[in-house]
Amino acid sequence: MGEEESNSSCSCSWYLLPLLILPFILFTTAIYDDVHRHHFAPVSISTSILPSLDAMLQYSKSERRIDHIGVVELGLARARASIRRAISAQNYSTGESDDGRFVPRGAIYRNPYAFHRSHLEMEKRFKVWVYKEGEPPLFHIGPMKGVYSTEGMFMSEMSKPGGPFSARHPEEAHVFFIPLSVVNVVEYIYKPEKIHYTFAPLKLVANDYIDVIKRKHRFWNRTNGADHFMVSCHDWGPLAPEWNKGFIRVLCNANTSEGFDPRKDVSFPEINIFDGHMAAPDNPTKHSPLNRSILAFFAGRDHGPLRPILFQHWEEKDSDVLVYKSIPKGVEYSEMMRKSMFCLCPSGYEVASPRIVEAIYAGCVPVIISKAYVLPFNDVFDWSKMSIEIPIERIAEIKMILQAVSRRKYLMLYKRVLQVQKHFVINVPAQRYDVFHMTLHSLWLRRLDLRLSY
Repeated sequence: MGEEESNSSCSCSWYLLPLLILPFILFTTAIYDDVHRHHFAPVSISTSILPSLDAMLQYSKSERRIDHIGVVELGLARARASIRRAISAQNYSTGESDDGRFVPRGAIYRNPYAFHRSHLEMEKRFKVWVYKEGEPPLFHIGPMKGVYSTEGMFMSEMSKPGGPFSARHPEEAHVFFIPLSVVNVVEYIYKPEKIHYTFAPLKLVANDYIDVIKRKHRFWNRTNGADHFMVSCHDWGPLAPEWNKGFIRVLCNANTSEGFDPRKDVSFPEINIFDGHMAAPDNPTKHSPLNRSILAFFAGRDHGPLRPILFQHWEEKDSDVLVYKSIPKGVEYSEMMRKSMFCLCPSGYEVASPRIVEAIYAGCVPVIISKAYVLPFNDVFDWSKMSIEIPIERIAEIKMILQAVSRRKYLMLYKRVLQVQKHFVINVPAQRYDVFHMTLHSLWLRRLDLRLSY
């Protein structure tokens, strides 16, 4: 279950499963250089290979499909070449007007020139096809509040008709979205009053959906799902499909020890929206680093393999490192984060925690205490430039490690936390470089790197 939920669910009555599931499913390149050796390698493809409109009208359907694939792959090749030029030139010049818009700069970005150019290319070219099969609530909608809210946010934004990244038809799509909500499957298929549970009903829903789109469409079959993706913030997300060998998974639970592959999968930030209203970062002038009197702070339940160690060493034992299972009466959780220099972000049952984004919103430098967790947007951000990572075996040394951070380094970390805030904001509608665009950009990068044999 989630960050603050019980880890038990229950099984449903098997004889009811067909009746529950049926209403929700409508029965309705080129090979580029290896990405690890030639990142964003340009591929030269002459536009002369594309036929004229008159000639296309005379082609068979199979020939037209080949033409659509050629157009998609040609666009990707041009995007790769454009990004490589930006990297080589080490500048932001694009030959296009930016209209004074935001340009990423600074140490938080692994390569700001590549990111800037790649984001522009994504805005210009990237198209996503959302499969129409399936009915709410199991498909097309997700939770809009709570720790799983980014799942619902992404589905909501992706389902808007005429969106800038929505493909008009599947032939022009670069990737295909499987709009399954694992949270809603658990909510509507499982019965919470039972004690025992099984993952079989969840897998049945997911596998049946894939069977439907495989029968109705050719897109999954032509790539074995390599250009398809699903999004899940539920802890059971990685367990949903049997068909998870090749397709892209956008997961909050980005745990490499449980099969998360950072070369293919996308780490999705977990954001806790309490009342359904979009959260926003604090005004930096309201809580400056000069007013942060607490060295480090954490409050949360004692679950998972790491937190018992944290509580053993620090629970209510130190005046500088404040650690609580339950926050004291009269003390406000968010205010404590605003008064703290560092916010401890230990994993719970699962590796992901909404505290990382909460810390960023509060201008509090995140202290990552985890194992095998791939941080969100790690392909773009250098997290070492805006956070502190403490190994599990050094939890007892938290105070010593944080006190050893010089004032100059802390102020630099604080400044960079403020700088990265815009990339974790949920906007309605979505805006450039916000969390929705950053998630799409991670998908875009994986599609750029994908080698497909149609």
